[in-house]
Amino acid sequence: MPKQCFGTSHVPLSPAVRAGDLVYVSGQVPVGGDGIVVKGGISEQTEQVLSNVKAALALAGCTMDDVVKTTVWLEDARDFGAFNAVYARHFPKNPPARTTVESRLMIDIKIEVEAVAYRPV
Repeated sequence: MPKQCFGTSHVPLSPAVRAGDLVYVSGQVPVGGDGIVVKGGISEQTEQVLSNVKAALALAGCTMDDVVKTTVWLEDARDFGAFNAVYARHFPKNPPARTTVESRLMIDIKIEVEAVAYRPV
């Protein structure tokens, strides 16, 4: 089955791409619908990022329940506890496998998250 791209972006990437039964969600950042980074700290930015992940998944007919793996980049590892509290609310049962690392990010943000979902076609 050929890959299928979903959504558009102002940068050269697709928000979500289906390859067979897997859906890959590009790294989502804490930018609202207005294109501006949300104000606040790690909790507010994590809420926005996970809302953006949910929206990208929906483009491919998936939900957060379909996510099997996430990769998280935190600008500051000291934000882990606050990030984890918000993340846990979005994955209350059967959370996906996850990798979380501290990293300098491309823009002045505190978090980026990418996801892989499994939903048979």
